[in-house]
Amino acid sequence: MLDETFRTPLPADLIAVGVGSLQGALFAAGFKRIDLLGVAIIGIASGIGGGFLRDILLGVTPAAFSENLYLIVATGAAFIGMLLPRLLQKVDPVITVLDALSIGMFGAIGTTKALALGLPVAPALFIGTVSAVGGGVLRDLMLNIPIALMHVGSLYAVASLAGVAVLVVLLAFGVPVVAAGVVCVIVTAVLRLLAVRFGWSLPEQRALSRIRLRRQRQVEAVIDEALHTGTITLPIALPDLDARDLGDRDLDDPAPENPERGARGDGTPPGDGDRP
Repeated sequence: MLDETFRTPLPADLIAVGVGSLQGALFAAGFKRIDLLGVAIIGIASGIGGGFLRDILLGVTPAAFSENLYLIVATGAAFIGMLLPRLLQKVDPVITVLDALSIGMFGAIGTTKALALGLPVAPALFIGTVSAVGGGVLRDLMLNIPIALMHVGSLYAVASLAGVAVLVVLLAFGVPVVAAGVVCVIVTAVLRLLAVRFGWSLPEQRALSRIRLRRQRQVEAVIDEALHTGTITLPIALPDLDARDLGDRDLDDPAPENPERGARGDGTPPGDGDRP
């Protein structure tokens, strides 16, 4: 159990909440049949959603409800993102950097808060990751779209998980909470920005099945080529002849003897002319 949690100045918290609300409102503004209030609500949920889910899971009063400025800043940022999308798109790299720093900060706060409340390491890592990415999850749920976190894309939750894991390791070696939290923010932000820059992502869950299918097709192509070149031949199984096939037998085959029709097979008994 920790004696303290990683704390950031109130202005830094408000900037992080504002960046989340901006991104949420920009994302929601691209959908049709969503009014101004809907865009604002989605923006607010994106900004404070991670901390809200964190505190709900920990069973404490949400931090966003303990200070007026959180909701005010989230609402204002949501309206700015909704009204000035073209201007904000021009400064998208700056927003991306701030967002990467924000998820690292929220992850450090959530993990240390969980450890301070006596949670084991594994649940604390989960709480920290949810705190970092919970806003995006709430946004997608409210928009009734597949959660982006669960689809192939640039590393988001993985970057946060790596950062909080480094945080826990540093705390285990006795590193002060503030220093460990700063390292967590840096690791998370660097991984996130590198993933965005170079398009890093986890492999798709169908990758292994695709590999097996590709190998199967390669084997079939090799077999087909060998059959055409005559390298290998396949045995041909002839079907068994039944009574209906007897009428189609080769004319060179001798006719079977029928004692009821005579030796000639035409129904007449052998005469004297047939004797030697």
